[in-house]
Amino acid sequence: MTRVKLSLAYDGSAYHGWQKQPQQDSIQGELESALQQLTQTVVPITGAGRTDAGVHALGQSAHFDTNMSLSPARWVRALNALLPKDIAVNRAEFVDDNFHARFSAISKTYRYQILNTTEHAPLSRHHRVHIHYDLKLQKMRAAAKALSGLHCFTSFCAAGSVVPDHNIDLHHIKIQKTGDEINITLSARRFLKYMVRNIVGFLIEVGRGKRSPDEIQDIFNALDRKAAGPTAPAHGLILVEVKY
Repeated sequence: MTRVKLSLAYDGSAYHGWQKQPQQDSIQGELESALQQLTQTVVPITGAGRTDAGVHALGQSAHFDTNMSLSPARWVRALNALLPKDIAVNRAEFVDDNFHARFSAISKTYRYQILNTTEHAPLSRHHRVHIHYDLKLQKMRAAAKALSGLHCFTSFCAAGSVVPDHNIDLHHIKIQKTGDEINITLSARRFLKYMVRNIVGFLIEVGRGKRSPDEIQDIFNALDRKAAGPTAPAHGLILVEVKY
């Protein structure tokens, strides 16, 4: 058996997330369907991260095991010929048997995209969250600085999460603005469910003046999802890169 690592990009608008689900379109389901057509066998595929419904990717990684002998370039061409146009394999490579797309990762980077203008922008509606209110970047950056580092992110995790360890080292968080576009980039070894979107939701509230950066320590201490405020919409989020 050969283990193959894929680098993937996809527009998640039409999918119920990465993970395969009964009667629902998913990225994993489309990839496994393409692999089955190609190999004539059932080939499970494992992703680096289970992106939620509507979330996109520029640099998702995945791996599968196969007895089929193709060069990396042929894997790319063959899979792209079978996949929908909103999913693309950008690269394939052979890896050791001990490589695991999820557990071998040392860092994941997400970018959240905001369009901050009063004007309508129909061409951006699937990939940027449109916020009409003026956002104060200085306050948002102060809040981002307080969020960086090692903290217990229970208040920024999906309610009811069964993950035992909520301590995350958020080693990079940066807010950049170009024209009307605001990008929030976050990197960590791992993220909790909805963590990025919950952080962004809080930062937007700070930018609108509804919350203060001074509240962050109290939010951490609360260990309560309700303390951190709303979850930002899925369609503004992109998995940019997975490092190994």
